[in-house]
Amino acid sequence: MSTRAATAAARPRTVPVVLGAAMTAALVLACLASAGTGAYDIPLGDVVGSLLHRTGLGGAELDRVGESVLWNVRLPRVVLALLVGSSLGCAGALTQGVFGNPLAEPAVIGVSMGSAVGAVASIALGLGFLGTWTVSACAFVSGLVTVLAVYALSRSGGRTEVVTLLLTGIAMNAFAGALIGLGVFLADNAQVSQIAFWQLGSLAQATWPKVLAVLPCAVAGLAVAPLYARRLDLLALGERPARHLGVDVERLRLVLVLVVALLTAAAVAVAGVVAFVGLLVPHLLRMVAGPGHRFLVPGSAVGGALVLVSADLAARTAVQPAELPLGVLTALVGSPFFFVLLRRARRGRGGWM
Repeated sequence: MSTRAATAAARPRTVPVVLGAAMTAALVLACLASAGTGAYDIPLGDVVGSLLHRTGLGGAELDRVGESVLWNVRLPRVVLALLVGSSLGCAGALTQGVFGNPLAEPAVIGVSMGSAVGAVASIALGLGFLGTWTVSACAFVSGLVTVLAVYALSRSGGRTEVVTLLLTGIAMNAFAGALIGLGVFLADNAQVSQIAFWQLGSLAQATWPKVLAVLPCAVAGLAVAPLYARRLDLLALGERPARHLGVDVERLRLVLVLVVALLTAAAVAVAGVVAFVGLLVPHLLRMVAGPGHRFLVPGSAVGGALVLVSADLAARTAVQPAELPLGVLTALVGSPFFFVLLRRARRGRGGWM
């Protein structure tokens, strides 16, 4: 009996460490594989050698074509996938913690649809005040404004209830969907094609300037999120116990909703709508390593990056020379997989009640 107790006590400490190390190693391998694989294949050793050469740690420079493909095409896409995936994964973990629901995702507070409204409006109206950055900038600002509107509309008596926030988010998503439909109606054929491509999600237009555009938002959000892990653990006990333990629940909810909006809006602005990453990754990690947010928040960032780098590699190579839309691929794989998880969870609990 003592052995079983020791094993049960050790499992929460060892499982996250092992899982985190395995995900990190898999992420490094996935990044190297993605950087070297494509229409112009670059051997793994050459990729590593070029990286070492650029950082002054030895290695060797590739030929002119290889260097151009690796540093101007592949690596910006890999880094952008890392940033977008980690942002979506971390935002999903925070959303599920804030709402106390493992089925929640950033879209429930309207940030994804809100970002889509800004992108669709800029395309349909032919805006170009920031050049190629116009669509991304409009999507980012629109996503943040939508979340702030949802939060303001859901407040009553100086407090924000989770149910009210969810219902307000649902209403805002419906309103945003109507605005998107209106934008599509007003757009011409070329603009409709551009809108459809953006909504399907893709990293095909990845460049170093786009990486630099999303980098500050992603780094800021990913740096702040783990600081609230302990308070999220206390919030999981319930609002009243959390308040008795010294947690300012209203302030915590506001800060984390803004962090979720920042991470998600930045990701959606440069990659379009990529479904299920923020929903599935934290859900799976919680099943394997438990509900502790000290691991779940950073682990979801690593897991989200791993999923998106791998998904982007599959999207580029599955139907060469064509490319699958990234959002379509994640939805095709994620939705049936999540349905299986739901069935297993329901069967294990003997029903939802």
